[in-house]
Amino acid sequence: MKTYRHLLLPILFLAFALVCHGALGSELWVGAATTSITPDGPVALDGQHSLRVSKGVESPVTATALALESREGDRVVDQAIMVSCDLTGIRPGLQDEVRQAIGDRMPGFDLNKFFLTATHTHTAPVTQDGKYEVPKDIMQPGEYRKFLAGRLADVICKAWQNRQPGGVSWGLGHAVVGYNRRAMYADGTAKMYGKTGQPDFRRLESGEDHTIEMLFFWDKDKKPLAAAVNVVCPSQEVESRSMINADFWHDVRELLHAQVSPSLCVLGWPGAAGDQSPHLMLRKKAEARMRELRGLSSTQEIARRIAREVAEVLELTRQEIHTDVPLIHKVESLELPRRMVSDEEAAQAQVEADRLADQPKLYRRRQWFQKTVDRHREQKQQPTLTVELHALRLGDVAIVTSPFELFVDYGFQIKARSKALQTFVLQLTGSSAGYLATQLAVGGGGYSAIVQSNQVGPEGGQILVDRSVELINSMW
Repeated sequence: MKTYRHLLLPILFLAFALVCHGALGSELWVGAATTSITPDGPVALDGQHSLRVSKGVESPVTATALALESREGDRVVDQAIMVSCDLTGIRPGLQDEVRQAIGDRMPGFDLNKFFLTATHTHTAPVTQDGKYEVPKDIMQPGEYRKFLAGRLADVICKAWQNRQPGGVSWGLGHAVVGYNRRAMYADGTAKMYGKTGQPDFRRLESGEDHTIEMLFFWDKDKKPLAAAVNVVCPSQEVESRSMINADFWHDVRELLHAQVSPSLCVLGWPGAAGDQSPHLMLRKKAEARMRELRGLSSTQEIARRIAREVAEVLELTRQEIHTDVPLIHKVESLELPRRMVSDEEAAQAQVEADRLADQPKLYRRRQWFQKTVDRHREQKQQPTLTVELHALRLGDVAIVTSPFELFVDYGFQIKARSKALQTFVLQLTGSSAGYLATQLAVGGGGYSAIVQSNQVGPEGGQILVDRSVELINSMW
């Protein structure tokens, strides 16, 4: 007994390590697929207050699905399907419609473990009837939505069927893409895209996050299958055009297909960027000169910066591909207090709605004010907004979702308090719920921080942050 006692502690330690490894690390299965969601003819374009009808296609809008499953032998441990869509937002009901469409085609998959994220291009088709007065001679939003739901269901099923034993790696890069788009002035007010060259300009309201969080997925031969790229900026560089356009994500994909692999599936994930934009707020002439010297368009210049980092980090992380990692996916419904509409705000909104009543071209803007009046009337009966929240752990990485255009300071809070090595914050996931502004922004006012723009205010924003952090840290 004395002879073997010195071996007992190492044996127990090894046994404990093996048990923990089995509990946390599981064989990863990966599948990915991409499809076009570009309509064949003219459609109404989403993202502006006035109606635009597409005059053609500058770049196709696409959807890319990533299917993940962890297994221990024949036992499924957890699952996730994440879809990046070149859309302005995921309009109410669309995610549930897709769940219903894939339900019978994917036995064994937990439909709660699936979500859609919009890149927020402002030159994608409208997916919601009644948002604009759309001419009858073009594809109606409801028709496009049916086409879209079918394409999304097909690409999700394809990604699920394609899953195979694979690996994942993660990395961090930096590229200047988004800028804070809210200018603050001497009187304390703020304005989205406000002029910065006037004497009373004082600062941009908040910070900027130029990090790029990246996940890479590999097959058993260490060939890249997919890249998920989390950029703290919406894709709305060409937002005012009357052409279908995937914005800078199209140019990113083109470069990565040339530099990495023609078959690489690229998921564009916008970070917490409700107050961020690719539009320049400073140094506009100098930046334009540099683009001219390079012979690039504005979207190509943005793509150059992103793709350069992605290609470099992909090669760096190739040496750390993990095939046996924890995959944990938590989903819950979270009730948030609504931002209340005051009597004065409702009265002002009614004045504006009435003023625009006889201007058909501004139908969407009139709706915007009318909805605020309706909210005021109904808010005592509906004091909260329920949102779907996803939190995932994949190896050392955390992913958390939000349906809002979430201001960057909320993203900073989540990342700073997370126990994960890297934390991906995805906005515009699930049923899009408008801007979620900070207390600082609400004080400055202006579009994106006024009551018409916000279903939920700073109080609800803090609840969302705190719960997101709790979910992430519970997985570590």
